Amino acid sequence: MTERPAFYRFPNGEKAPLPFAPEEYETRLAGLRRSMAEAGVEAALLTSMHNVAYYSGFLYCAFGRPYGLVVTPDTAVTIAAGIDGGQPWRRCHGDALTYTDWARGNFWRAVRHVAGTGRRLGIEGDHLALAARAELDVHLAPASVTDIAPAAMRQRIAKSPAEIALIREGAAVADVGGHAIRDAIREGAREIDVAMAGRDAMEAEIARRFPQAEYRDTWVWFQSGINTDGAHNPVTARRLRRGDILSLNTFPMISGYYTALERTLFLGEPDTESLRTWEANVAAHEYGISLLRPGITCAEVAQRINAFLEERGLLQYRSFGYGHSFGILSHYYGREAGLELREDIDTVLEPGMVISMEPMLTIPEGQPGAGGYREHDILIVTEDAPENITGFPYGPEHNVID
Repeated sequence: MTERPAFYRFPNGEKAPLPFAPEEYETRLAGLRRSMAEAGVEAALLTSMHNVAYYSGFLYCAFGRPYGLVVTPDTAVTIAAGIDGGQPWRRCHGDALTYTDWARGNFWRAVRHVAGTGRRLGIEGDHLALAARAELDVHLAPASVTDIAPAAMRQRIAKSPAEIALIREGAAVADVGGHAIRDAIREGAREIDVAMAGRDAMEAEIARRFPQAEYRDTWVWFQSGINTDGAHNPVTARRLRRGDILSLNTFPMISGYYTALERTLFLGEPDTESLRTWEANVAAHEYGISLLRPGITCAEVAQRINAFLEERGLLQYRSFGYGHSFGILSHYYGREAGLELREDIDTVLEPGMVISMEPMLTIPEGQPGAGGYREHDILIVTEDAPENITGFPYGPEHNVID
């Protein structure tokens, strides 16, 4: 009987173009290795989609299987499942090992082959599940385990020029989707129909701008009426009615990098109280953008916008924090929680950070002006005023649909 390996190399075909040049990935790995050395870590096992993609370029599809990237002072090896064929090797920076399904624990045998046993190991404490941690202990018997997720997050927060260039492209694609949505809005249309128009326009635009990329995960949340009360409410088949408040949300995904455009609109003229709330939220949005300068903390930004809304009697309708970082993330992976505009985040803004400004007010159903009001722009923090890379217009003068 043929012996079945636990893992093997499968360099099938030629290496595919990655989102960034090899030098970009080497710079990222060098930063991670510095953090490892400072923490006394001999080998790191990264298991999250965002960190595997950030350091290797490969964005995996788990489907119930484990994936990883093992980083040592000298190597960086992607560990992927056999179901993916040669794609992990083609679309990763450096080398890859493929593990097989022929015996339980083969993922961990592949990890052990690279990381060794009895080492001082780094893991992602916010991602490695309890069951996986038990397997790690059995197969790797680490001398110690250190959480390196916070250090990796701090590194991802500081965007490189190449990342900023990709994020600019994403913001422009989001605008394309926004215009397609606006053109599709009409009385009687379903939310799903309007959403598909925006998504299709963005998919085509991404393929035009990035002809050698992979295409997946671009989406739209288009909400109407009561469905606007939450920022992440899914699309429904509700039909648009004259007088509806609308929420346009486009999310193009380019090689794991998420960008967003979010706008309040009305189908027909808004009533007096709706207009007052909308204009107040726009004013908070513009005030918030003016605060995004080096030296201010995320908490200070949140507190100042809180005061702005409290003066107008609207703070009790605030829905969530006022913005977040951009990078490798989507609605199901990745988060740079250290760069969110909330009262409990003390991170100081620095040039090169990329962050949104997105105040939202939700007026409950049954009250005058009911609905969710939200504007969202993407800002690059510079030495001086922030650079707004979102182009789609906002406010009542632009987004009342006749």
